Amino acid sequence: MHSTPENEELVSIGDLAKSLGLTTRTLRYWEEAGIIEAAPRSDGSNRFYSLDIAKRVRFIVKLKELGLTIKELQDLYAAYGEAKRTDRMIPALVRILDRHINLVDEKMARMASLRREIVEYRQRMSTRFGVFNSVVS
Repeated sequence: MHSTPENEELVSIGDLAKSLGLTTRTLRYWEEAGIIEAAPRSDGSNRFYSLDIAKRVRFIVKLKELGLTIKELQDLYAAYGEAKRTDRMIPALVRILDRHINLVDEKMARMASLRREIVEYRQRMSTRFGVFNSVVS
């Protein structure tokens, strides 16, 4: 941890990246892409993030795990706006999450169909060639 003259606690780019299993390059890329604010640099050119930005990075990691794209994250950051108002971002986030839910549902339906086809094919091959060494339910 590092503190500014205003007594705001800061976390270094390396410490934040390590704590979240990210690379420092990922955080620098997110800055370049406009997903997080550029971190101020110390005299030694080290990047330090405020605890608010570190919290936002943790939120972004969760959204990335849900499958959000860089473009979607940029749109959310734009919705969050200069005023830093979460109430402006939430409706946009809900719309994006609804799209992702629909995509997951579609993918699950395709996977279930593919599984049925594989099971049917396996059963035909097992019957045809007398291979019955495992059972697929």
